[in-house]
Amino acid sequence: MHIRPAQPSDLANIMPIIDAARSIMRSDGNTGQWTNGYPSAEIIAADIAQGHGFVCLDGDAMVGYFALLAGPDPTYARIVDGQWIDTNAPYYVMHRLASTVGSHGVFNAAMDYAFGVCPNLRVDTHRHNRIMHRKLQAYGFLRCGIIYLANGDERIAYQRVTH
Repeated sequence: MHIRPAQPSDLANIMPIIDAARSIMRSDGNTGQWTNGYPSAEIIAADIAQGHGFVCLDGDAMVGYFALLAGPDPTYARIVDGQWIDTNAPYYVMHRLASTVGSHGVFNAAMDYAFGVCPNLRVDTHRHNRIMHRKLQAYGFLRCGIIYLANGDERIAYQRVTH
């Protein structure tokens, strides 16, 4: 698996990956995440323009997408029902991790890439995203508590520190 920064010309190939990830979530019973057109092409285009968007390639096939941003993330300033592992160290945040149906290794490749950038990573996901919860825990992330998005939606927050 090869990861590279996404380019504006990749947008047409990224959006079907987003749709596939949404379909995977729905088929696993997660109907409350990525609703109302989120993430939109405009959000992905902004990720790309700001240098936060990355694509995962399996050979020549684009099979994954994620955004990797330097913290602090404003939605992570308040956490309830727990606490962050290390509140003083700089951290990165991964958002919008998506893969195609039937692809394998995207999650681990994205996480390996992220930890190559920063040893302190935070991630959040919907309560009903069982696939993501399993993958995060298997990769060594610890459940830290609950955060709330800008629109008030609840998310389960995870963090892993490797240093």
